[in-house]
Amino acid sequence: MSTELFSKLLSQNYIELLKDNEYYDNTIEVGEDPNVKIFRAHMNILCYRSPYLRRTLASNKKNVNDVLSHIKLPNISPDIFRIILRYIYGGILSLNGQETSDILKILIAAEVLHLQELVDYLQKCLIENNSEWLEQHFELIHRTSFQSNSLSELQQFCTNLMAESPEKVFKSFDFTSLSENSLTSLIKKDDLQMREIDVWEYVLKWGLAQNPTLVSDSKSWSDDDFKTMKNTLQNCLPLIRFFSLSSIEFSQKVRPYQKLLSQQLYDDLLDSYLNPNVISTDNILLPRNIRMDKIIDSKIVNLNIVSVISRRIDKIETGYNSNFARIRELHLPYKFKLLLRGSRDRFTPDKFHELCDDISNTVTFIKVKGENEIIGGYNPLKWISSSLSWHKTDESFIFSFNNKDINNAIISDIENTNFALYNNYQYGPHFGDITIYSSNRSSDYNNIYYKKQNYKKRIRDSESNFYIEDYEVFQIVKC
Repeated sequence: MSTELFSKLLSQNYIELLKDNEYYDNTIEVGEDPNVKIFRAHMNILCYRSPYLRRTLASNKKNVNDVLSHIKLPNISPDIFRIILRYIYGGILSLNGQETSDILKILIAAEVLHLQELVDYLQKCLIENNSEWLEQHFELIHRTSFQSNSLSELQQFCTNLMAESPEKVFKSFDFTSLSENSLTSLIKKDDLQMREIDVWEYVLKWGLAQNPTLVSDSKSWSDDDFKTMKNTLQNCLPLIRFFSLSSIEFSQKVRPYQKLLSQQLYDDLLDSYLNPNVISTDNILLPRNIRMDKIIDSKIVNLNIVSVISRRIDKIETGYNSNFARIRELHLPYKFKLLLRGSRDRFTPDKFHELCDDISNTVTFIKVKGENEIIGGYNPLKWISSSLSWHKTDESFIFSFNNKDINNAIISDIENTNFALYNNYQYGPHFGDITIYSSNRSSDYNNIYYKKQNYKKRIRDSESNFYIEDYEVFQIVKC
């Protein structure tokens, strides 16, 4: 890629001056042994193109014996400076065949020489064309960009990446090279979009990298090894939201590192699972604020409801009536992929089967019109319009929520497994006890009702017909 930043013919002629062996009045020694090269240049051009070189040359003018001014730039390689010098003389920047790492070196050299136009251009070039490489080498980019205020666009790139896609930071090639300050600034964020158990494991990985003599298996650690790791992580440990973890995560991932925690913290954690009523939730860090758009695009439910449904699918105790419900992290292992929204796609059997047939593992949410009520169900099988029959499963369930409040949620497992789900081209999602029907499959549903028959619990007091304000069908996919 060759970019021309000046278009005037005069600037093209200046390039020829670089080949002149007679009229130069300045030499520049670039690089360090054994890779050193001396370039011939012209003081007037350098002074008016680079504020840094102007200041440097001001103290290195010819002496009375007409010895040429000579300056040294040991931190810039000859290959990089040759590209920079061509830009200084002619405004021509040639990046053809350049590795991304070399483009970054050109940017750093341009910043040192205060070539702000080039600095701005190269930042945009890297972000627009090499963002994947920047993500993979996040630590290098973060450390480099925050060394100078002129690299503001790269700084913003790093800040945005940390806030919006922290998993990319942790998965970068050089994550373990992050400074302690960078790591703590990242994991203290309330809006860090990661599961807490993943944060904990990445912090442990970072700690191990700082202590390469430690083996990865903590079962082999001595008391001194634990003290060393505890000292390394002393500023990180208070930022881990241990109380957000599930009992299984605590048992499998935290208990082996018990000696890293204070005895009081460990005892309180243990009590929060065994007897949550004995300790206060005051002054305990709340779970991180996971953005809804990371998980689901819904106009009906919130993440609390999504978490309850996900726990039931995974057969995990819901715990939404526990004293620690607001402290525990939401269970969000799935991405809910929107297949259908009635208000967007129409309320007809035809549209339902067009968008949802032959897709397994779907969840339907129905907002009852005129009520603060959400009902629905989970179908582990596929909807099939041509089936015209009942389908058997012991994995389906139906549910109801009042005003999006999980504390009064009702989840009802299938009892009569032979009548769990019904498929018919004139029906929408039919969960045994929940019927959504239209006498004309291309017309809006005109017969919608609930009647307890095949599922264990009653999810509605009324068994009369009702109207739908909106409904959504999602396919659940592992994150």
